[in-house]
Amino acid sequence: MKNIIFLICLTFSLTSITAQEKAPTNIILMIGDGMGLNQITAGMYFNGNKTALEDFSSVGLAKTHSSNSLVTDSAASGTAMASGVKTLNGVVGISSKNKKPKSILEISKEKGYQTALIATSSIVHATPASFYAHVVSRKEYENIALQMSTSVVDYFIGGGKKHFNDREDNRNLIKEMSTYDIVSSLSRFDKSTASKIGHFTNRDEPNKILDGRLPLKDAVQSVLNKFDRDQKPFFMMVEGSQIDWGGHSNEIEYVISEFNDFDAAIQTVLDYTLKHPNTLVVVTADHETGGLTIPKGDIKKMRPSVEFSTVGHTASMVPVFAKGPAAATFSGIYDNTLIFNKMLDVLNE
Repeated sequence: MKNIIFLICLTFSLTSITAQEKAPTNIILMIGDGMGLNQITAGMYFNGNKTALEDFSSVGLAKTHSSNSLVTDSAASGTAMASGVKTLNGVVGISSKNKKPKSILEISKEKGYQTALIATSSIVHATPASFYAHVVSRKEYENIALQMSTSVVDYFIGGGKKHFNDREDNRNLIKEMSTYDIVSSLSRFDKSTASKIGHFTNRDEPNKILDGRLPLKDAVQSVLNKFDRDQKPFFMMVEGSQIDWGGHSNEIEYVISEFNDFDAAIQTVLDYTLKHPNTLVVVTADHETGGLTIPKGDIKKMRPSVEFSTVGHTASMVPVFAKGPAAATFSGIYDNTLIFNKMLDVLNE
């Protein structure tokens, strides 16, 4: 009798494990725009010599060049990661062979996933746009907004409201987005029971975190709460957009504050994975900005002294951190287009 009970319990346990292993994998892609290794290093030291990135199990390096330049921009790099193709600098969602491939977000939706985009820039900026738009110039903001208005993005949080309701064609896309509940605050986002919700954080580009912008971790938590409500697998892209802007202006305080805001959002995601182990988290960058170096520093105070070598981007490889199902596949050195391929493999399991 005891043997029978043992076998029943063992069978139940194995069935439960198998069911858990077969649960669809959530994918969270987090992009620190302009975040090279030295941006991480400087932010870490200024944050008490710690970062959420230390908890990741796999680390790799991604090559970032575009199809026409060793030094990429966010449009070409965003397209590479979103759709797995190389393109010209400035082009969003269209390959160098003039093809319009589906993005990982769009493919996720076809497979029954919920989808979300969060950015500390406008939602029509090059990186988030790479996941839903197809335009020959990243500066076609109104065209990008039009494509966003009919996209398969379920939840979005970011700036750029003017591109939707203050347009040259006089259309009010917000009124046309009848399937969305467009809310005016994060608290209203939290209270909404709609299946598609959008929150514009600014009419134009959002403020710096130093100037009181909504913490990225709060936006991330709000969207994760919606996914918990929906009880469906999901794909989410989160961009810490303004690390890049601090690099362009060669302001180390700007860079560090934006990295630490991004790092706090990473920690929020890692906390979520403790109860949702079927979640793959990938953290990377589209490129490095500013040519940041750390030639010296104060070991007692753990304070680096930094120098910038450019106000533009560089051709440096960028780190890729992964944790969760299939994390090991993100180790090594590879082209940034393979980030798409690796995520697609997870979707196809």
